[in-house]
Amino acid sequence: MMVIMIIVAIVFGLIAVVVILAALRPDTFEYRRSRVLDATPEAIMAELDDFRRWTRWSPWEGLDPALQRTYGPIARGPGATYAWKGNRKAGAGQMTITGLEPAHKLTLQLEFTAPFKAVNTTEFTLDADHAGTRVTWTMRGKNTFVGKLFSLVFNMEKFIGKDFDRGLEALGRAVSTHP
Repeated sequence: MMVIMIIVAIVFGLIAVVVILAALRPDTFEYRRSRVLDATPEAIMAELDDFRRWTRWSPWEGLDPALQRTYGPIARGPGATYAWKGNRKAGAGQMTITGLEPAHKLTLQLEFTAPFKAVNTTEFTLDADHAGTRVTWTMRGKNTFVGKLFSLVFNMEKFIGKDFDRGLEALGRAVSTHP
């Protein structure tokens, strides 16, 4: 009986440590990646502010070949929307363009509805660079308790950053082949 009580105490102690460690994680997150693309800001923005063009470069394309896409009545720029629903890997959600500074910055509200709920802000910033245009892709949001627990096991900055890197590389290919 005493051994069982010790085991139970150890298990509860470990759970308490994990909960405390998660609670101490930051309440917000920000992930960012940049890449210089050999294209004009206007050519890059044309790929970013039209959700129908995202199929050419988004790093999440191909996660679900049967992905259901719905585009809103506004084709591009502020107010344009894109919703998706797919398998477990693709999840479901909606993006809305909330801000646009032509040839410089695009801001989106990114709302996930599955496999988890979250609302994040995503920005693409375009800046002149001696070799072309520096594109910076940033996502920020509230770090929920589940997100904090997840970050104890996985390095989310590297996980999301890898997708951003792939997306920026594909965006570079898209603007070089589709001016």
